Amino acid sequence: MLTASDVTEVLREISPLLRDGWIQKIQQPTDRTLVLDVRVPGQTHRLLICCQPDLTRLHVTTHSLPNPPTPPPFCQFLRAHFHGARIDGIRQIGNDRIVELQIAGRESAHVIVCELTGHKANILVLDAERRVLRDLTRQHHLVGQAYVSPSQRSTVHEAIPSRFTRTIGGILPVSEAIDAYYREQEATQTTDRIKEERLRVLKKTLKKEQRLTEAWRNDLSRVTTYRDYARYGELLKARLGAIETGTDHIEITDYFDDRLPTITIPLNPMKSAQGNMGDYFRKYRKYLAAERTLKPRIERAEHGIEQLRQEIKQIEQGTWTPPAVSPARLNAATMVRAIAGKNQVATDQRRGPFRRFTSTDGLPIFVGRNAQENDGLTFGLAKSDDLWLHARSVPGSHVVVRLDKGADPPPETLRDAAMLALLYSDLKKSGKGEVIYTRRKWVKKAKGQASGAVIVTQEKSLYVSLEKNRLEALKNRTS
Repeated sequence: MLTASDVTEVLREISPLLRDGWIQKIQQPTDRTLVLDVRVPGQTHRLLICCQPDLTRLHVTTHSLPNPPTPPPFCQFLRAHFHGARIDGIRQIGNDRIVELQIAGRESAHVIVCELTGHKANILVLDAERRVLRDLTRQHHLVGQAYVSPSQRSTVHEAIPSRFTRTIGGILPVSEAIDAYYREQEATQTTDRIKEERLRVLKKTLKKEQRLTEAWRNDLSRVTTYRDYARYGELLKARLGAIETGTDHIEITDYFDDRLPTITIPLNPMKSAQGNMGDYFRKYRKYLAAERTLKPRIERAEHGIEQLRQEIKQIEQGTWTPPAVSPARLNAATMVRAIAGKNQVATDQRRGPFRRFTSTDGLPIFVGRNAQENDGLTFGLAKSDDLWLHARSVPGSHVVVRLDKGADPPPETLRDAAMLALLYSDLKKSGKGEVIYTRRKWVKKAKGQASGAVIVTQEKSLYVSLEKNRLEALKNRTS
């Protein structure tokens, strides 16, 4: 943060430049940063005031900062009172890190006080009697009170020589030096926050993936006991007439073993011979299905877990580099959220029993396999702004396209998803038909109906035919 001497130096440079200037634009890029565009004859200067702890400062900058779509309340207040107002003067108070902007507004004179005091930094608006009207940090108890500066509330420390007085070159050398220094500091802090948030997300995801994979291993282990059940079923099939009702076992010669041993096959005494045989065949089919689906799923999950571990290791060892995100499009907080959330799509792709595809535009598409999965997909995984599709008036899969909030589906993605809805429906044989689509938030459960039954409102429709090339491309992008 700036020292009192730094403040003195920068005000010596910018005060003559901004005095008698008109405030043309007021922006609040972050919760503790204010930017005033000040028009003076022939040019406009951008005054930046930052109250972020460890980054508190005031200077002229030539850089643009991204702004939130809706101005914060403090920014709205300043715009209402000071848009078009004149800066009559800028001065430092008591050789401290306090700067006052004297403002001549349409109604009356006001003062904007910039307290550049580290963790207690604040920006306050005073009326002509120096009573507090509003402040940046929302200390409501101050409103209506006579303003007391920090220099009057505490001891002023001995001045430290400015770090920026020796800078040479440029039109505004002190401001340029301060701007460059703190932009580097902000970049470092942003990178550190991104790493911390990314590490938090990775560790959380790793725990979830490990628990899920362990559950799949347990499921596979349980059904592995059914490996020989097809043989038991065949042996029972050959001796159905010898099985008495109510018996809990039968001893049978195992003709599938060259040694022809006698084995004991447990039976359910509550079931018939036919029922016991059917149970053994059914459990064997369950084993085959688990082998077919769980083993590849576990392998993919283990690969994903290893990638998570590698990325965690890179962050902890300091060798991880954040993906490039354009600062012109995202502020620091959004960058942290965007990069930290990067793993969400990958997690969605790995998790769950749904069919998974990637659209032509790179968006995730999820397809339910049965009524239970349809229900879980629509009312569990899907978010309110996601796109939801289903073949009209016939049984079929629920299809969900993951979309960012407020985003519209690209045309090719819409056609990809509609074709999958058609493919996994009773319209598949005809090869063509109508598919309805809407936002997930317009899909409701049908009360009293079977799992997967829904009521859809505000739907649109698309008539599609199955396209071999498009389906091949989608199947090649399954995950």
